[in-house]
Amino acid sequence: MNIAVMFQGLATLSWFAVFGIVFIIVTRATKKQPTKGIVSFGIGAFIFALAISIISAGIVFIEPQERGVVVSPYSFRAPKGYIEEALTPGLRWIVPGENVKRYEISRQTYTMSAATSEGSISGDDSIRARTKDGQEVFIDASIIYQVDDTKVTRLHIDWQDRYRNELVRPTTRGIVRDIASQYGIEEIVSSQRASLEVAITEAMEEKFLENNLLLIDFVLRDIHFSAEYAVAVEQKQIAEQQAQQAKFVVESKKQEAEQARQIAQGQADATVIAAQGQADARLIEAEAEAAALELINSVIQGKPDLLTYQYISKLGPEIDVMLLPNDSPFLFPLPDTGTGVTVAPAQ
Repeated sequence: MNIAVMFQGLATLSWFAVFGIVFIIVTRATKKQPTKGIVSFGIGAFIFALAISIISAGIVFIEPQERGVVVSPYSFRAPKGYIEEALTPGLRWIVPGENVKRYEISRQTYTMSAATSEGSISGDDSIRARTKDGQEVFIDASIIYQVDDTKVTRLHIDWQDRYRNELVRPTTRGIVRDIASQYGIEEIVSSQRASLEVAITEAMEEKFLENNLLLIDFVLRDIHFSAEYAVAVEQKQIAEQQAQQAKFVVESKKQEAEQARQIAQGQADATVIAAQGQADARLIEAEAEAAALELINSVIQGKPDLLTYQYISKLGPEIDVMLLPNDSPFLFPLPDTGTGVTVAPAQ
């Protein structure tokens, strides 16, 4: 409890005491009882109550979050009807008969929202605006602001305590509508939302300063649309998702076709490489055979008995008689080997 409230309470109690004493005096006088001492005490109580009342009327305690504008009927103190300098926090003295209008200088929040329980006004209090392409949007916003403590007196002269509902609210709604009309709806809900918020904040800062308020922050809480546009947006999103899905399927098929082509190409390349390898191997084999035959031919030149020997060595050890056709090219003049083998041409 501050000292000003204490003096006001003391003054009230003093006047109750005075009225009580007066009642006692009247009662005793009615009964023709002596009242001289009580009257003297009553006069003293009256003087004390009057003095305390005058003091309490001149004491004002200003809270730290407040400023006080003194409205005075005394022309010698306030020719304009008010004192230019606002009262600052602490215990202050005024002339009895003057009135102090208190103003909060701490931060305040004003919210306009579609949600019933969120806004400063019950019900749907969102800001309805039109975009430059004619679409209707509903904007939820909060304004954090405070009274400029150096211009409290001017605010009192211009707005008194009406500034919240007659300045903050209509100014905000008007600026939001004006700025929103400069953007398309696609810009507001996507790429230009931050730009919209910045533009609104700058315009409101300027307007608030002109009216002795300080804008701390503008919070763009939400943007929603009419039911018709919400359905259109949903359908568009579904169409875009379907288009993306179709594009994905096409890309998938392309990748599958490319993969199949690469597999076929790999198989073809492998076949070619295998065929080339087989051809190279056969060529090497043929060259080796030719070289071997050349070597054999060079060896048996002038040595026919060697060929005959090779032929006979290939015969089995159990062969005694071998018949050959008359036109057989494999007739050799066999020597007598002592093996008892007789070769007779077939007739």
